[in-house]
Amino acid sequence: MKQLILASQSPRRRELLSRLGLPFGVISASVDERRRAEETPEEYVRRLSQEKAQTAAVLVEGPTLVLAADTIVVDGGETLGKPGNTDEAAEMLRRLRGRTHYVTTAVTLLDSLAKRMITQDLTSPVTMRNYTDAEIAAYVASGDPLDKAGAYAIQHKGFHPVAGFDHCVTNVMGLPLCEVIRLLRDFEARLPDRALSRAWPYLSQGCPTCRALLEEGMV
Repeated sequence: MKQLILASQSPRRRELLSRLGLPFGVISASVDERRRAEETPEEYVRRLSQEKAQTAAVLVEGPTLVLAADTIVVDGGETLGKPGNTDEAAEMLRRLRGRTHYVTTAVTLLDSLAKRMITQDLTSPVTMRNYTDAEIAAYVASGDPLDKAGAYAIQHKGFHPVAGFDHCVTNVMGLPLCEVIRLLRDFEARLPDRALSRAWPYLSQGCPTCRALLEEGMV
């Protein structure tokens, strides 16, 4: 039985993965997150996901599956990372207000013994509501936007940034559980019975991967 390691210190990713009922450990995997000039947003996020998995894999012993992910926000072809300060956070939120942008998360699963690695990515359209400048100021003051790509958390109960959404919310949160289950199944990992049903309240039939798993009887 291979152990499962999450190569991330993100509390959101840890909480999401725990919903599948799988035992797992956590390792921090720091990589250079600067985007290369020739990279598309999809190439960039996939590379970072792979580098995180590879960095963590050298730190583990014995048969291990290493799971890593990276998330980016793309607006008008420009990648928005984490804001460097409160002014940048407010600027990002004003930019996204009342418009649709796209969130892509790449997920990598690496078998440290077999040296096998697969990466999947999922893109979700997100339409923001017309929140006010006062709401932006209050949300930025809370400190929540500062460690998040695009300067917002879709699940934030106070700010409620999104106007309409019918895709995979766990993808926007940073770890699409539907893709995680598909990867674990591809690696013949032992999954709890009907694992996806544990997370279904957070997923949506608007997500193509979720629909496929639903059709296969995984929920």
